[in-house]
Amino acid sequence: MQADIHVVLDPVRLGLSIPQAAALLLAHRPAAIFTTGGYVAIPILIAARLLGIPSLLWEGNVVPGRSVRATAAQASALAVSFGQTCGALGTTRPCFETGTPIRDVAALDRVAARERLGIRGPERLLVVFGGSQTVRRFNDAVTEALPELAERAVVIHITGADGHHAAQASRDRLPSELRARYRPQPYLGEGLLEALAAADLVVGRAGSSTLAEATALGLPMIVVPYPHAGAHQSANAELVAAAGAARLIPDAELDGAALLAATAVLERPAEHAAMAAAARSLGRPGAAAAVADLLLALAERTPLPTPEAIAARARAAA
Repeated sequence: MQADIHVVLDPVRLGLSIPQAAALLLAHRPAAIFTTGGYVAIPILIAARLLGIPSLLWEGNVVPGRSVRATAAQASALAVSFGQTCGALGTTRPCFETGTPIRDVAALDRVAARERLGIRGPERLLVVFGGSQTVRRFNDAVTEALPELAERAVVIHITGADGHHAAQASRDRLPSELRARYRPQPYLGEGLLEALAAADLVVGRAGSSTLAEATALGLPMIVVPYPHAGAHQSANAELVAAAGAARLIPDAELDGAALLAATAVLERPAEHAAMAAAARSLGRPGAAAAVADLLLALAERTPLPTPEAIAARARAAA
């Protein structure tokens, strides 16, 4: 019954929100609006259209959610991380492949990053992280794969706060000559980007930002898509894997044996180099600048750049 009430009330609330959104826009008078869509954006976008304020919607997943599809037609123009998304949004609005805006990677120096992390010469560096929260399946897989994993590469493992104590205990059980090669950390914060710059392979989820940073750095990946939230990450992972930049392990299949099998690419130089080249071909390090170009054109009421100009801007270093 409660759900039925909201089916009736939500459209009413939405309608009542449009005048409030219009009043807000009239008070602030923005030159343009940037949104990532969703139902909460509908009143603002409808009000913006009524007031003649242009808007840009950005979507980072290959397969957009229903809420994003519901708002796409209200935006003046669309920016997407993956070209396939334009068709999935189901609108005739101008749509541009920009990639995902990320932190500036142009100033990163791989050699300097490896020196700061103490990675010597031909040593391989593997970075394992599952997002901002503790990911038990990732942590258990790394534990199962030790010490073979530490023999294969120096391992920076971002465990989350809850998993850090157990990871330290696993490190202490390693043979003494391998302990320095396994480096569990609860979090790395801004240090993660430098670790990725120094890495030879990353194991992570298939969120838009993770894929964007890895491909901008030409970094091969083992992707383990988050299995919930509409399985959007699965489509992201499949696209990157199909391009040859990643190996895909379904979340339910990630264990120590699967991790060791996937990371064996570190011992196959030709295969690893091919994955790195594929990752670079997908990289869009200038995505933020490309999105900014579109937003500024809308704000200044000038013609939008061509898709070719936006593609070139996105591929260039930020």
